[in-house]
Amino acid sequence: MQKIKPLILTGSISLDRIMNFAGRYRDLIQSDKLHVLSLSVLIDQLTNSRGGTAANIAYNLSMLGDKPVLLGSVGLDAQAYLLNLSRLGIDITRVHISHLPTPTFTVLTDHDNNQVGGFYPGAMSDIAGLTLKPWYETDSLVVISANDPSAMDQLVGEGCSHHLPYIYDVGQQVSNITTADLQQGLQHATILFVNDYELGVILNRTQLLPSQLNAQIPLIVTTLGSQGTRLTGHSLASPLLVPAVPNVHVVDPTGAGDAFRAGFLYGYLRHWDLLACAQLGSTVATYTIELSGTQTHTFTLAEVRKKHYSAYGTHLPK
Repeated sequence: MQKIKPLILTGSISLDRIMNFAGRYRDLIQSDKLHVLSLSVLIDQLTNSRGGTAANIAYNLSMLGDKPVLLGSVGLDAQAYLLNLSRLGIDITRVHISHLPTPTFTVLTDHDNNQVGGFYPGAMSDIAGLTLKPWYETDSLVVISANDPSAMDQLVGEGCSHHLPYIYDVGQQVSNITTADLQQGLQHATILFVNDYELGVILNRTQLLPSQLNAQIPLIVTTLGSQGTRLTGHSLASPLLVPAVPNVHVVDPTGAGDAFRAGFLYGYLRHWDLLACAQLGSTVATYTIELSGTQTHTFTLAEVRKKHYSAYGTHLPK
């Protein structure tokens, strides 16, 4: 049986409030009134659910049968949340319980799946005990996803100092961390996970050309929504564009990127080729976007394999 190296998922564990309205931001925003911007919309759907980047990735991996380690910080109000994650086989023993409230993400999505969101960090700012020390001498893989900026910098530093390979998933903190910390995170990353917008921000802040960033990082995985995924980086002879699963009914795109990461990582840890990793990521992502909420869906590995075959016409590796 193939031995799978431990996966440590660092980042946010949060509560989500997801709102949807039938209109479009572009019809509401007056370009000549941006300096006095004030919007109010009638909400068609409101969903309160559990989320957070690291927790979402862990949740989807648990559906595939993996048992990652979760490293983050929550408040006392998240006890039931953690219990549910533990029941799924996720290792929560390294989650710090803070006196501050659990981080909360609030997002408003329009008809075109454009989003405006706000994140209250709460317990995420309390990083006491957040360290990779238990894995210094192990053959592990670390995911550094959106977290308190100082925590992200600390984890990057630990990864570099102790030669722990890490995946850099800066996400919604791409505009909040310092440029120096961003450059440090990129410089030593094994993989960079971004969406197209985040990639643009990175290139703008670092003043790097796409070719320069590709030369710096072995693998860059850029999710493009309905357009699929683009794989670049100096480990590839040429860019690889992987189509998304077709004919998906999108109810709520929140959490799609996290679900994609879970699928991709499942294959990556098993040394699958990158095409299969990206296809699995896209297949897993369909389950969350077809429902409102980031941890409201369920699936089995057998169901995913069947859905993947229907979409791509090939079988996933065993």
